[in-house]
Amino acid sequence: MSPDPLRTARLTRRTMLAGTAGALGALALPGTASAAPVDWSRAVVDSTMKRFTPATLGGWGYTRGLYLYGQYLVYRRTGERRYLDYILAWYDRFVTESGIAGGFTNLDAMRSGQMFPLLYTETGQAKYKTAAEQLRARFPSYPRTSDGGMFHATSKTGQLWADGVYMAQPFLALYGKTFGDPGYCYEEAAKNVIVYFDRLKEPATGLLYHAYDEDGSEPWASGDGRHSKFHWARAIGWLGMTAIDLLEILPGGHPRRKRLVEVVKFLAAGYTRWQDRASGRWFQIVDRGGDQDNWLETSASAMYTFLLSRGVERGHIGPEYRPVAAKGHRGVLSQISAGADGLADIKNISEGTNVGDTAYYYARKRNTNDFHGLGAFLIMNEQLAFPGRCRVLT
Repeated sequence: MSPDPLRTARLTRRTMLAGTAGALGALALPGTASAAPVDWSRAVVDSTMKRFTPATLGGWGYTRGLYLYGQYLVYRRTGERRYLDYILAWYDRFVTESGIAGGFTNLDAMRSGQMFPLLYTETGQAKYKTAAEQLRARFPSYPRTSDGGMFHATSKTGQLWADGVYMAQPFLALYGKTFGDPGYCYEEAAKNVIVYFDRLKEPATGLLYHAYDEDGSEPWASGDGRHSKFHWARAIGWLGMTAIDLLEILPGGHPRRKRLVEVVKFLAAGYTRWQDRASGRWFQIVDRGGDQDNWLETSASAMYTFLLSRGVERGHIGPEYRPVAAKGHRGVLSQISAGADGLADIKNISEGTNVGDTAYYYARKRNTNDFHGLGAFLIMNEQLAFPGRCRVLT
């Protein structure tokens, strides 16, 4: 069993509590009954806002959209207006009264659009609806495989990467709910998750391959399945979170719900099978924990933990998965600490990753405070540390 991160980091975290007034909440320091508990979601958001202004946070891209969605969850729970103002300031770098310019030639470019319906609901400002409509208008002509899966990018003909569904489909479903367009939006979003899942699943492991190529021409595409060869952790996490998000939106009688629940059940079993028993986390290549160069990755671990916890809460999977989620939560928390500057740091987050072989995946940089991990952490921690406090998509 790995050491309890909250116990081993007690002194530095007390310093952080003194320096970060907002970092109070659900996770009490063990053995310190009188000490204030730590709200690590607030700590991560406060620390990120101190490190970056909205102008320096970075350009339009899926990692910033992921992170800011996580910050929005914290805003919704706490009511802290400065959290929302920060989000609005970043989006207003790109969204004008005319909406947003962009060809949306890849799914990654769509992820940040997840916030358009939410910001319109928050503010009533027409520009966010305009931007949402512009993104929605891109979907009918966006290229697809013969079975309807949206290409990862227009330049990647016939390729489905498990990452891609999270970049586009939650926006599409939420757009349908917010703006009264459920027929096309619900069906298209759910269908894509199912097409991707059917092309990428490996029943023998309970996992997904990273990518699929329809004509098999890519060097990484193998055999009759025309998929890549390895089970990269974060790709699987993206698809799992998408299935959960869509189940939050689709009405109970929707014909695609049963298949989405099957996706969650499949992944929950796979996650449980391959969870590292010592740490509670999951490996960069999930089913090859014995490889010398493999390593435990934080963002995917947060994603898996979120699916398990929300899946149990909603009754998609049984209560036997609750301890697996709790162990995953403890494992991810072991990766967060306060730095010498008093700000929160989250470590062992894989940098952005293409399709590759084992050497490629193992050699990816193990970043601290990479936005993949910050966003995934916030989504997970809001679910597990504050159960029932915030449900944005319902």
